[in-house]
Amino acid sequence: MQKIIFGLAGEAASGKGTASKYLQEKYGARAYRFSDFLRATLDVWHLETNRENLAKLSLIMRQGFGEDVFSRALAEEISKSGSEVFVFDGIRRASDIDYLKDMEGFKFVYVETSLEKRYERIIKRGENSDDKTKTFEQFKKDHELETEREITSLKEIADVVIENNSTLEELQKKIDELVK
Repeated sequence: MQKIIFGLAGEAASGKGTASKYLQEKYGARAYRFSDFLRATLDVWHLETNRENLAKLSLIMRQGFGEDVFSRALAEEISKSGSEVFVFDGIRRASDIDYLKDMEGFKFVYVETSLEKRYERIIKRGENSDDKTKTFEQFKKDHELETEREITSLKEIADVVIENNSTLEELQKKIDELVK
C-alpha cells in the first residue's frame, strides 16, 4: 500500500494535535511533531519548555543546519518505518514542507480556528509551562515570535483547509473525508 502522509499546519491550539491524535487512534498513523526534536533537546539541557525557548532553539537549528532540517529528519523517519499512515503536526513555514511535498502520498493540511477559540483551548490544555497563566494579550503577543509569523501564510499553499471552530465530532468527520 502507498504511504499516506499528512502534514498539519495551523496556529497554536487550532486543533492540529487533536487531528493527529484522531489519525493515530482511528487509522494507526505514526505521529511526529516538528517540535519533538526541540522539546527533547531542551529536556536534555534542563531548560524550560516554553514558547520562547522553543522559538530560540528552532532558529538556531535552522540557521546552523538549514531551513529544512526538521523535514529532512522526518523524511528519514518515514523511510525507516514500516508504517503506512503518518502525520506531522506543527509545520510553521514553507521550507518545512519543501522536502516533504515531493514525497508520494503527501498532503498538506491547514487547520484554521478563531483566535478566541484557540485562546480558550491553550489555557485549558496547558501544554507549555506558561500556558495556564497566559493572558489573552500575552497569547496575542506570542504570535509575534519568529516561529509563529509565517504560519497563516501557509493556508495559501495548503492542499486542504479544515475549519475547526465547531465540535470534536465535526473535526473528526472532516478528517474521515480527507482520509477517503
